[in-house]
Amino acid sequence: MNEDPPYTPPSRPKNLRSAAVTQGANRAAARSYLRAAGLDDADFSRPLIGVVNTWSSVTPCNMHLGDLAEHVRRGVRDSGGVPIDFNTIVVTDGISMGTPGMKASLISRETIADSIELAVQGHQLDGVVCIVGCDKTIPAAAMALARMDLPGCVLYGGTIMPGLHAGKEISIQEVFEAIGAHGAGSLDDAGLRQVESAACPGAGACGGQFTANTMAMALTAMGISPVGANDVPATHPDKPVEAERCGRLAVELTKRRLNARRFITAQSLRNAAAAVSASGGSTNAVLHLVAIGAEAGVDFGIEDCNDACEAAPVICDLKPGGQFLASHLFQAGGTRLVLQRMMQAGKIEDATTVSGRSLFDEAREAIETPNQKVIRDFDAPVMTRGSYAVIYGNVAPDGAVIKLVGHDTARFEGPARVFDTEETAFDAVQRGAIREGDVIVIRYEGPRGGPGMREMLQVTAALKGRGVQNVALITDGRFSGASYGFVAGHVSPEAAAGGPIALLRDDDIIAIDVAARRIETSADLSNRVASPPKREAPTGVFAKYAALVSSASQGAVTIPNPSPAQRRPEHMREAS
Repeated sequence: MNEDPPYTPPSRPKNLRSAAVTQGANRAAARSYLRAAGLDDADFSRPLIGVVNTWSSVTPCNMHLGDLAEHVRRGVRDSGGVPIDFNTIVVTDGISMGTPGMKASLISRETIADSIELAVQGHQLDGVVCIVGCDKTIPAAAMALARMDLPGCVLYGGTIMPGLHAGKEISIQEVFEAIGAHGAGSLDDAGLRQVESAACPGAGACGGQFTANTMAMALTAMGISPVGANDVPATHPDKPVEAERCGRLAVELTKRRLNARRFITAQSLRNAAAAVSASGGSTNAVLHLVAIGAEAGVDFGIEDCNDACEAAPVICDLKPGGQFLASHLFQAGGTRLVLQRMMQAGKIEDATTVSGRSLFDEAREAIETPNQKVIRDFDAPVMTRGSYAVIYGNVAPDGAVIKLVGHDTARFEGPARVFDTEETAFDAVQRGAIREGDVIVIRYEGPRGGPGMREMLQVTAALKGRGVQNVALITDGRFSGASYGFVAGHVSPEAAAGGPIALLRDDDIIAIDVAARRIETSADLSNRVASPPKREAPTGVFAKYAALVSSASQGAVTIPNPSPAQRRPEHMREAS
C-alpha cells in the first residue's frame, strides 16, 4: 500500500512579504483558508497581488469596472502572480451634488484609502492594482499606495463618451446648466428631460476635464499610472488591453521591488500640478495632490501647486471652460501629446514611471492626429496663464484656490452676499435674488464645518443657466471640476475653524486680485464675533471625520500631517 509522502511546505520565497501568511507550519490555518479560496501550493510561492476595485452599479463612472477587473486578473496571472480581489466604495458626486449626500463625497476619499490599506496590510499582499472611476476613488488609490509604499499602479476606468442633444455633443455639465435655465423659466420640463436623458449614454466618468479626468491625467504625469492607459475611454475596445497591461505591471513592479514612493515624489507631484494647469483641470486637484504628498511624506504644498501652475499656461481647449471633451483629447493624441508639449517647452522634468520607462521616453512617442484642435502649442495657448492660482489675504490667511478657466477676469470687487449653507445660496440664485456685481460667500461648508467640504456646482451652474455672469463666488467648500467662472474655494481657515470668512457680513466689500494673488475685504473684522448656524451635531463617520480632518490648505487629510502647506511668500504672510 502506497502512502502519501509527508507534506513539506514550499520554501520561503525571497522578497515576498506575503510569505508572512503563506509559509511555515504556523501558517497552516491561513493556507487552509487560501486553499478554500482556490489557491494551491504553487500559488503560495508567487506574488499575491491585490486587485482593488471600486465597482458599483450606482454610477456610469464605475459600473463597468467589475468586467474590467477580469482583464487585470489575466495580466496578473500571465506574469506569474496571483490576483486577490477586494472591493471598496464609491460616492458619486454627480448624484449627490446639491444634496446632503454630497457631504459624504470627500469623506469617502479617506474611507477608500483606509479600506485599501486595511485589506492589503491585513493580508500582507505583495503588490496592488487599484481600479478607479468616480472622482474620489482616483486620489484615494494614490494616497493608499503612497501610504503603504508598496509596488502597484492605478488604472482609471475611462471617460464616458459624449451625449448627443439637438445635434450637439453634450456632457453632464449641460444638465446642471439646464437646471439653472429651467429655474429661470427659459427651459420647460420637456426640454430639461431631453437634456438629462441624452447627457450620459453609457459607462464612463464625467466627460469634460472635470475632477475624474483631471486626476487621471495627474496620476499619469506623476508616473503612478502607465502613460496611455487612463486616456482610453471606458467603452473603447482597447480598454481591456490596458487593464491587462496594468495587471502585468503590478507583478513586474513587485518582482523588482519598485515601491510607490519611487514614483510619488516632489518632482512628480510638480509634474502632475503642471499637467493639471496645462489641461485646464479641476481645482480639486490641488487638494488631492497635497493629500497624496502628505501620505507619501513628501514636502509638497499648495504653494508648489501655484508655482507649477504659473509655469504652465492652458494649452488644452477642454470643458468646462473650453469646447472639447476628454474623448476628443484621446482622439487628438491624449495625455502623451500633452506631456510631449510640456517636455518640449520645459514645463515638466523627467521622472521614472511604473511602465519601466521614463516620462520623457513615453512622451517622445506621442502621435498627433492631423488637424486636431484640442491640444495647442505653448506659443499659441488657450490661455496665457495657468488654470488656477493660490491667493491669500484677510479673508483667507492660509490660502484659497481660484479657478481661472472659462473667463478672463483679472480683478473683481463687489458687495458680499453671505450664506451659511449651499442650499440657501442656491435658493437665492433660483429666486433671482443675486445681482450682477455681487460676491457670493458660502461658508460653514468646509472640511470640518460641512462636514465634508461639498462642491458648489449646483450654484455655479444655476448662475450660468440663468445668464448671471458678472458675479464672484467664494467658499470654504469646493468646486466641481465642471464649475467655471470667477470662483475661489478652499478658503482657509474655514469658518468652522474660526477663519475670518465667518466674520463677513452682507455688503462688506470684497476684492479679489489674481495678479497680486490677493483676496481682501475692506471691512474691519477685528471687533466682530462669528455667529455659527445652529445645526445638528454630526454623527458616525461624519463626526469622526470632523474631529480628525486637517485644513483644506493641508489637503483635508485625516492623518497626522506636518504639511508645508502654510508656506507662502513672506510679503503675503505679513499682509495677511
